[in-house]
Amino acid sequence: MITYLYETVPTEKGDEPKVYEIRQPMGAPALTHHPENGEPLRRIISAGVGIQTARKGVSAPPPSSCGCGHGGCGCHG
Repeated sequence: MITYLYETVPTEKGDEPKVYEIRQPMGAPALTHHPENGEPLRRIISAGVGIQTARKGVSAPPPSSCGCGHGGCGCHG
């Protein structure tokens, strides 16, 4: 099961959507109405969370001399 974000579909001008977290199987179709109160819903597409782990025996790439700071962006040799 995965948690999807849904928001209500505003029915009147000026209505603010309410956001819900709803657990569903990954292959389930998107809901069109809230399962408990029947409000019209639409699924929110958002960026996911990534997990990075260190791999044993693999070193990190060398640090770059490029970057951004208070004075702007650039590369320094």
